Amino acid sequence: MLMSLYLRYANTATVPHLFSILACCGSISTPCFPKAISRLRLQVPVTVANIQKRYMQPPEAKRKCTEKMSVLKIGTHNGTFHCDEVFACFLLRQLPEYKDAEIVRTRDPAALAECDIVVDVGGEFDPKRHRYDHHQRSFGESFSSLCPEKPWVTKLSSAGLIYLHFGRRVLEKLTSLKPDDRQLEALYDKLYENFVEEVDAVDNGISQYDGEARYAVSTTLSARVSHLNPRWNSKSQDTEEGFRTAMGMVGAEFLDRVDFFQKAWLPARAVVEGAVQMRTQVDPSGEIIVFGQGGCPWKEHLFSIEKEMNVETPIKFVLYPDQSGQWRVQCVPAGLHTFQNRLSLLEEWQGVRDEALSTLSGIPGCVFVHASGFIGGNRTQEGALEMARRTLQAAAKAAATGTGPQANGS
Repeated sequence: MLMSLYLRYANTATVPHLFSILACCGSISTPCFPKAISRLRLQVPVTVANIQKRYMQPPEAKRKCTEKMSVLKIGTHNGTFHCDEVFACFLLRQLPEYKDAEIVRTRDPAALAECDIVVDVGGEFDPKRHRYDHHQRSFGESFSSLCPEKPWVTKLSSAGLIYLHFGRRVLEKLTSLKPDDRQLEALYDKLYENFVEEVDAVDNGISQYDGEARYAVSTTLSARVSHLNPRWNSKSQDTEEGFRTAMGMVGAEFLDRVDFFQKAWLPARAVVEGAVQMRTQVDPSGEIIVFGQGGCPWKEHLFSIEKEMNVETPIKFVLYPDQSGQWRVQCVPAGLHTFQNRLSLLEEWQGVRDEALSTLSGIPGCVFVHASGFIGGNRTQEGALEMARRTLQAAAKAAATGTGPQANGS
């Protein structure tokens, strides 16, 4: 009976009343009572007052106890700061265990040894001991070398190291996505490729391309962080305030990108994936997809989804409504960074508009075809679809007669 009473009232505000009952019954010393209570009995007399003192402390007493707990320390170097360690510290601060961590900026080995995690200083990369420097001669790791399933070969800075090891957890917290959600991994990859890798490359002095640049780019995130350091001739060379300002700026931009990719980029991916799955219902060829709404950023998603779904016949055309309610037929480019099309709209249509185009094509409602053949318009979805179909038919006929495929746009 005593045990059932304990289980019933444990961890509730009625615990003192339970002890009052037990005290009256003279049963507190019974062997069947939990060991925790027996230990309590050995330390202090078991009275209702003592139980209340032990378990019903006011918030002020609990706060004092909490304040005595040691605060975790994030170590990084002092002096001139850079985007990579600023961003690394921001990422760590997003995690519950480091939320209130003290950032210790020093190069003193003894002080760094007392830190719970060290980034961008110390000459050591050892994830088991939470040491994440990339400056040592022996370091040459990239995302791909540490995670062979990933494609990126840019040498990691402290930003990339922290993102690689902690980024998923940070994104789980910021987005509320579950660890096994496919969207979390897509977001994780996208943010490295479109935010973190740039920081890694700039910090490691890796050029974006070979040869001499045609113009200077001076407004990158890394450049703006460097501008927050004291000027060479400033009276004060204190970097602490600038470091905190930089962490706020980098953090705000990262959070903005997370918000965009979660609320705009990922939904666009779902739209494209759905359209690809329905492609044969649009046309038996499977080479035309339709979006019910315009403005969806589809190109990047289409290329990756085609690979993931093992689409054998590449998709050639995308149909969608424009802001006026008319329909567009757009050619799928040969790649993300080219103006070449997989298949351009018919050459004889290019640069022709309105009634002249309808007469030439035999398709009612034509509005235009761009002079380069990469996009056209029609007043109706059926008309736009027919423009794509006629182009596919012409290309198939040309291939069958040996006259070659439809020329790509430039």
